[in-house]
Amino acid sequence: MIRGSLMAGQTVADRATHRCDDRAMTEIQTAHTADLAPATLAAARALLDEVFADDPLGEHDWEHALGGIHALAWAEGALVGHASVVQRRLLHAGRALRTGYVEGVGERAEVVGAADDVLERGHERGHGAALMTALEHVIRGAYDLGALGATDDAVALYEGRGWRRWEGPSSALTPRGIVRTPAEDGAIWVLPGTAALDLAGELTCDWRDGDVW
Repeated sequence: MIRGSLMAGQTVADRATHRCDDRAMTEIQTAHTADLAPATLAAARALLDEVFADDPLGEHDWEHALGGIHALAWAEGALVGHASVVQRRLLHAGRALRTGYVEGVGERAEVVGAADDVLERGHERGHGAALMTALEHVIRGAYDLGALGATDDAVALYEGRGWRRWEGPSSALTPRGIVRTPAEDGAIWVLPGTAALDLAGELTCDWRDGDVW
């Protein structure tokens, strides 16, 4: 079944259908935070809370996913996946690069032979890939580059889509100046765009509450 209608009050920027391997047809909706109904945002938050149940999503984490473009995966009227891209500034080689930063990637994936759905952290080749396709379209059309922080189990998805691991040192532009973030080294991935990048150089993110990367 294709999700044919939206929740009351929704405004849609774009909709498309995508078949995720052997799963039912899934509709991918993209819309700005301002154009999503409160009920839809609440459903997205609830989905991510389930996905990250063993590593709870904090208020700052959810806030980081707001204010940009959301990609929502719908199957048979149910929300089964979410990801978003928000604007940040990353400092590199003397430039403040307009960056599409990916946040809040999570999906509900059907497992063949299982009685119930299971929740995945957006690294399967199904809904996660479809969500990333939608966000990468936004990144390539609006930003100098894309960036995200990846867990080890998601690397295969991003690497296979042309994302590149940042090999150089990472840091954050904090109220106290530029501070190294060594714990994030090797976990930052970028989608090259129009900006010239030296992947072995330093990459500095702008300041925000909560996790800076």
